[in-house]
Amino acid sequence: MINHRGPEFAELINSVHSGLQHIFQTKQEVSILTASGTGAMEAAVVNSFSPGDKVLSISIGVFGNRFAQIAEIYGAEIVKPTIPYGSAADPELIKNELEKNPSIKGVLVTHNETSTGVTNDIKSIAKVVKSFDKLLLVDAISSLGCIPLPTDEWNCDVVISGSQKGFMVPPGLAFGVQSDAALSASKTATMPRFYFDFERHTSYYHRGQTPWTPAVSIFYGLDLALKKMLNEGLANIFTRHEKTASKVRSAVKEIGLKLFAEDEQSASNTVTSVRIPESVDAKRLLGLLRTEHNIVLAGGQADLDGKIFRIGHLGYVEEKEIDEVIEKLKVVLPEVGF
Repeated sequence: MINHRGPEFAELINSVHSGLQHIFQTKQEVSILTASGTGAMEAAVVNSFSPGDKVLSISIGVFGNRFAQIAEIYGAEIVKPTIPYGSAADPELIKNELEKNPSIKGVLVTHNETSTGVTNDIKSIAKVVKSFDKLLLVDAISSLGCIPLPTDEWNCDVVISGSQKGFMVPPGLAFGVQSDAALSASKTATMPRFYFDFERHTSYYHRGQTPWTPAVSIFYGLDLALKKMLNEGLANIFTRHEKTASKVRSAVKEIGLKLFAEDEQSASNTVTSVRIPESVDAKRLLGLLRTEHNIVLAGGQADLDGKIFRIGHLGYVEEKEIDEVIEKLKVVLPEVGF
């Protein structure tokens, strides 16, 4: 361990910051928080809005709902159209909501909703939102570094992520980038903030420090992960994730199972959600995979509990690992009623 106020950490944080700018594809400063991804969601909200601001929530799952709940707790007035789980957000729906509610200050959207295995078309959504001159806040916790999201090019105002997904290191660090428009909005935003003040964090980087004690050990892991990612190249990383996801989806369908994503074009390249047939005991399926075959798949969350299971394939996942998961599914499914 090193002194987080010393020259060694200054060198480390500068390296990490530069690497993050490449992954976010931004020239803006990156705020690095010692927090979970949810901390970054809270930071995005409180640095952008004031109590009473009207905010449009485009939620397609559990984590979209969380984004909205955070804003609501801090006093935002939430406008939240219903979007069926398994579907991506239609940019036309967003356009209609912004036309009906001209006083909306900003839009909350999840890029890649892991609870449903669906990815939103942020490029198209951003075009709509910016045509109305509104703030666009994007939760990219499970997509950044896996699925294309050029922050500056697509005119996203706030983009957040976390260390434990595409960066392949333990949880504990979270990141946020603000556009010039978001920086301007933060100067008048009055939602309470102290620990999650983006400006306070970026001001310390010029000293080679963070305002609060950071998770130093995770910085070391992140620095190595960033170097590995940049050596591979973003385009290659995106292609690898796309190929892996396609392989998983094809294999699942060959078994005779159905994807939860209504449109395969919007199916996530980091996690595949699969419908559990009514004849199958979901808990027994996941339990046998874990105890008998040492394979851990995620179940559904909230209303989707018992209705889907999810296969994660973000970060560095090898084909042989996917092959093993599929082979063990073929073994276990007949044992649980399929």
